[in-house]
Amino acid sequence: MSQCATCHGGCCRAFAVPVSGADILRITSGVGLSFWDVACRWEDPHAEITRGSAPRFHFADSPQIPYAICLLHEASRSFPGTTKCRFLRERETSDEHPLPTAECSIYGHRPGTCRSFPAALNGQGGLRIIDVPEYGRRDRREAYRLCPQEWHPADFDEQDMLGDLNATVAEMQFFALVAEIWNRHPQAWEIFPDFLQLVYEERDELERRAAA
Repeated sequence: MSQCATCHGGCCRAFAVPVSGADILRITSGVGLSFWDVACRWEDPHAEITRGSAPRFHFADSPQIPYAICLLHEASRSFPGTTKCRFLRERETSDEHPLPTAECSIYGHRPGTCRSFPAALNGQGGLRIIDVPEYGRRDRREAYRLCPQEWHPADFDEQDMLGDLNATVAEMQFFALVAEIWNRHPQAWEIFPDFLQLVYEERDELERRAAA
């Protein structure tokens, strides 16, 4: 993905990235961080973040509000007044690179949503490229400008991308089951990490029961 090598990471700035429980556990174990260093909850009443591809959760402090579970954001140094994914490492500008660029600091452990962008399944088991707008937010700041060039399926290793896409779909399907269990009796956000750990330890049994 040569476009990404010289990019400022607009997608990592403009979007709240929905994650599955498997994504969170892969990052925390792979990088040595806690749940609270990785994930947060974003209000998502109109499913503008999850868009039907990730589940939403309710919590005891505000049970009427559905939340998306996403990667944390933090303030950007390259674009003051904006935020970015906390795992987006911003490079210093130089004579050689006068415009801000950035890279993923957890690339090998990145979530399925990031692995598959900007591709999707086409409904027949093949690959398609989603329509990437010029900006990722209505606020048309330069920080939120997205891919400067058009993507094509030939830009990817098709088999690798299809594997990532199918794995992401499967993980989100299980995470939807996790949400269903949690939302029966919403509890405090503070105990969600412990619940998540317990559920994934019992994953095989839960999937067996769901399939029965």
